[in-house]
Amino acid sequence: MILFVIRKLIYGSIVLWGVLTVVFFLFNILPADPARMMLDKREDAEQLAVIKHKYGFDRPIIEQYFMYINDVSPFSIHSNDTEDFTSLETNKYDYVKLFSILEMTVVAKIPYLRESFVSAGESVVSIISRTFKNTFVLAFSAILIALLIGLLLGILSAIYKDTFLDKLILFISALGMSLPSFFASILIAWIFGFILHAYTGLSMTGSLFEVDDYGRGLSLELKNLILPAITLGIRPLAVIIQLSRSSLLDVFSMDYIRTARAKGLSNVVIIIKHALTNALNPVVTAISGWFASLLAGAVFVEYIFGWNGIGKEIVDSLNKMDLPVIMGSVLLIALLFVVINILVDLIYGWLDPRVRI
Repeated sequence: MILFVIRKLIYGSIVLWGVLTVVFFLFNILPADPARMMLDKREDAEQLAVIKHKYGFDRPIIEQYFMYINDVSPFSIHSNDTEDFTSLETNKYDYVKLFSILEMTVVAKIPYLRESFVSAGESVVSIISRTFKNTFVLAFSAILIALLIGLLLGILSAIYKDTFLDKLILFISALGMSLPSFFASILIAWIFGFILHAYTGLSMTGSLFEVDDYGRGLSLELKNLILPAITLGIRPLAVIIQLSRSSLLDVFSMDYIRTARAKGLSNVVIIIKHALTNALNPVVTAISGWFASLLAGAVFVEYIFGWNGIGKEIVDSLNKMDLPVIMGSVLLIALLFVVINILVDLIYGWLDPRVRI
């Protein structure tokens, strides 16, 4: 199992390195000048030179690439006899010295994603931490709605197989799987947030916390979570319906279910106590994968509903060409995918040792 874990960690590290490399070179071929963006309209030649030297924009692209890897890595290497190491104590980040070798010092730190170009030098970590929690709440609510409703409809569809109800549920599932998120967001926001606003009391846009009209304090607005959570949960809901239905139909054909029915057990007891526990494995697998996808794929939903999450932050940063925020957000999303996939693989390896081979 230890070798299995080490191999997965190595694979995950290679994936993250590949994402980091692609993201860095992709955004560094853009025509924007980061130094001018950071100074906005206040720049002059001397200020531009200072900013470019401070952040390494005046160095060759390959050297900038290795500087970026040094920043985002949890372990960094710095020279002892240059301003590089001195700058750690004043500007960059908190660190812990590990050891020194060949006039170089290795330090451990929280990955440094640099500073925003347009938010007055605010760190990318603080921007992401402020917006990611809203995305997490939205994704968790969406997957919870999809799980509860999807399991219920899947059970009903399996019980009433080949009936009108079964065909109706399957039609809803197929419609949900084929409905693009951006179109569903616009449609649901327009119908329930605009046309039926007088009956639903829901707004087309809004975030989890909002400032009142006088700018005094934050108020928790849970009603703003309803429409984006339902919209984001439509596609995983459709998948859960299909998986739970097919799994239950397979379980219903097994001998121990027929034995339970022969003993006179009610359908409710058979489904909940015997059938459902054995039919949930593919559903759990789908939930783990979809949760990672929802964290990464909430861009359209957040932007259309005005939800202040990491997806909306990415779109706003693209409009402003705030490259550090974009690059940091993409790296975080890649890290989430890698971590969740590794955890799922470890669970598989624990449940079925054959997966480790």
